[in-house]
Amino acid sequence: MRRSLLAAVLPVALAAALLPSAAGAAPIPDGPGTGFVPEYVGGPATPRPLPGEPIPANPHMGPVGKSSMHADSYASDTYPFLGPLGRDPEVLDEAKGGGLPGLCSTVTFAKKSGLIVAQCTRGQNFMLRLIDPKTLRDVATFQLPPRSSTVEAVFSLSLDKIFTDTSGGAYYYLDPQDRAVLADSEFHLRRFAHEKGPDGAWRFEVVDDWDLSPYLPHDCATWTNPWPAGECDPITAVGPDWTGLIWWITRGGRIGTVDPETGTVRVTRLEGEQIQNSFAAAEDGVSIVSDHALYRMRADESGMPTVVWRETYDRGSGRKPGQIDQGSGTTPTLLGDEYVAITDNADDRMNVIVRRRDDGSLDCEHPVFESGASATDNSLVGYGNSLFVENNYGYRNFFELPPGGSSAGGLTRVDVDGDGEGCRTVWTSAERSPSTVPKVSVPAGLLYVYTKEPRHDLIDAWYLTAIDVHSGRTAYKVLTGTGKWFDNNWAPVTIGPDGTAFVGVIGGLVAVRDRP
Repeated sequence: MRRSLLAAVLPVALAAALLPSAAGAAPIPDGPGTGFVPEYVGGPATPRPLPGEPIPANPHMGPVGKSSMHADSYASDTYPFLGPLGRDPEVLDEAKGGGLPGLCSTVTFAKKSGLIVAQCTRGQNFMLRLIDPKTLRDVATFQLPPRSSTVEAVFSLSLDKIFTDTSGGAYYYLDPQDRAVLADSEFHLRRFAHEKGPDGAWRFEVVDDWDLSPYLPHDCATWTNPWPAGECDPITAVGPDWTGLIWWITRGGRIGTVDPETGTVRVTRLEGEQIQNSFAAAEDGVSIVSDHALYRMRADESGMPTVVWRETYDRGSGRKPGQIDQGSGTTPTLLGDEYVAITDNADDRMNVIVRRRDDGSLDCEHPVFESGASATDNSLVGYGNSLFVENNYGYRNFFELPPGGSSAGGLTRVDVDGDGEGCRTVWTSAERSPSTVPKVSVPAGLLYVYTKEPRHDLIDAWYLTAIDVHSGRTAYKVLTGTGKWFDNNWAPVTIGPDGTAFVGVIGGLVAVRDRP
């Protein structure tokens, strides 16, 4: 999700029972312990760039670093601009749920308006939000359809239905015209423009709408029909290939394309396999990982997705605490011109898997973290010949994380030696980042994560943490807040073009920036 990111939406009744109330457009309320934990640890960092070639720009997406959850079409999770260096940092936050969970799971940046386009929650509903990046205030919103998993959770009394559902619009992208291309829970793929009206107010406008329900099972749970007899397979992620086709995938293993010029739809299926994460695209094709195998695919002349190669991986014997299904928890990450990387789900120790993109041949299978305590449900960060992986073992969701608790923790840099020489561990950090999608600022040379240390006093203290990509040393940590409202629950860190780090949290959106 993260990775892959998981957008958590809670039924109103459950949220009201389990979380404190908060005002609408207001700061996120701190939990117990504010004033008893340090607000800043470490010191300002000196920029030292991570070596490597810039990530190529997909001609059918907005600028690199501004247009998707994973920063670009390669799903590199890296940014070509400076992140915060920890110089007299300022922390700003805003509640987005009106007293209910308001997690902002994806944050992107429109180049023309200079505004944030974000997908957030408001209780059980999804919202597309247009946000002022300086103040975090909304300037326009558009309500998206709720997911059927919310209904399933209420009637089955299982919140896992929600926390394992990655559909609903979190994996969208901005195109070169700043339009958000998003698939909603009612099986519509739509393009949203935003502009000022004659009254001077900003608004979203649907400029294209492709109904994909004729191509997908859509007998989904509703409040009036909570136990449907048929199959429901909502769309998880969308993205463009290098030819301009819009690709989309579903949890049930369906992979399709839409030709935006003609509206032609093509769809195929990976029988017996599921897909929980997003995908990556380059000039030479699209990389997709299911819960069984890594695929390289291309569209044929008709637009039909076709398999170039398929390679299985060790999917383990079951779902680990720290993942939402049995299989790889990563979106494929493209590394340079040659490689694609994922993690597996091996029982003893998770491995970083690196394959050649041309033929799928294995370059390395490299174990990471401790025996019996390794899992990730977030995408690898990849740039140059370096990959960064986070250990989420032990974290399931913000409801199940006990006060003062955390994950097993650990972050590791793995470098690919190339030419079949394998991979090697460069460093391992003991920082505990329970569930965030980590990001790297290439010119700063910093890896940004969202950390929480276990505490005997039961205080839940959350920090934006910057780690030196060269040494693995923690440069600094900035307290964002305390309590459940500041748990990010699988949302990413996002680096803005002005150097601000944004973090989606249960309560809404947090920003950390250096003061001038």
